[in-house]
Amino acid sequence: MIIDTTEVQDINSFSRLQSLKEVYGIVWMLVPILSLVLGITLGVLVIVWLEREISAGIQQRIGPEYAGPMGILQALADGTKLIFKENLLPSRGDTRLFSIGPSIAVISILLSYSVIPFSYRLVLSDLNIGVFLWISVSSIAPIGLLMSGYGSNNKYSFLGGLRAAAQSISYEIPLTLCVLSISLLSNSSSTVDIVEAQSKYGLWGWNLWRQPIGFLVFLISSLAECERLPFDLPEAEEELVAGYQTEYSGIKFGLFYVASYLNLLVSSLFVTVLYLGGWNISIPYIFVPGLFEITKVGSVFGTTIGIFITLAKTYLFLFISITTRWTLPRLRMDQLLNLGWKFLLPISLGNLLLTTSSQLLSL
Repeated sequence: MIIDTTEVQDINSFSRLQSLKEVYGIVWMLVPILSLVLGITLGVLVIVWLEREISAGIQQRIGPEYAGPMGILQALADGTKLIFKENLLPSRGDTRLFSIGPSIAVISILLSYSVIPFSYRLVLSDLNIGVFLWISVSSIAPIGLLMSGYGSNNKYSFLGGLRAAAQSISYEIPLTLCVLSISLLSNSSSTVDIVEAQSKYGLWGWNLWRQPIGFLVFLISSLAECERLPFDLPEAEEELVAGYQTEYSGIKFGLFYVASYLNLLVSSLFVTVLYLGGWNISIPYIFVPGLFEITKVGSVFGTTIGIFITLAKTYLFLFISITTRWTLPRLRMDQLLNLGWKFLLPISLGNLLLTTSSQLLSL
């Protein structure tokens, strides 16, 4: 049989072209994911620096000032130090649970960023169940904390893990009811649709004015979910040494540190998306209607403006969270559970009932 060399060359070139297309498709799929991870990392570094500067101002001290200009590289220096520190394992603990726990806590929170719209058409995955995906995925994080506490073979760590699970269950229910109220108002569970529903009247179209009770409940519940003061009972140092992270060192301890700030950032972003209009400009539409088209232009400028507006609102909420940490004292465990079950749960249920009634009457 005679084989035509020209046909063989054409087949080889076609196969190489298909391989290049597959590689290009994989790279193009990874670019937005890696860009999002890089942006999140920079955001966490900024939050750490802001918290140290704001806490220093509240306590009338200097704060970080030597690592880089105005101490902005201090968080990077701390992370580098943790990378090179020795990882210690408890001799009688469950090493598999001990090692997997921090990773579960970080990965579950990172997945939540996939449904957050940072600007017009700038979202990794616009799902119809976006907000409920965030709630379901973020509820996995306390399982990682419980695994860490159990795998440490330490009573303080185990109590910290149990507290984390109890706190998460107590405050996830009011949080979910508040999100359900927003979904009823917007007739959608997509984060993009929720932002679009608030875009007509600028500042006056925010869900903050239509759901003030839900906003307060969401604010308190998100702080409790992030385990921020006054709700940091799982790692209360005067009771549990350091809670579930007592036995950790090196980069595994750093993962818990990163997870707390990742959770704080994602909660602030969802406050912006659900209640503060997302990427939309806050000026009422009737005054300057032309400005509203800027963020909807598919250009680099419009996208940049949308990202800037989203981050400005997000960091405003972060400022409130940071000042709350350095202002209010820590609650007792019974006070924390009473607040969640006896106050926030009935209030959020009543808010959902009022929202449902108003929506039915408006039909």
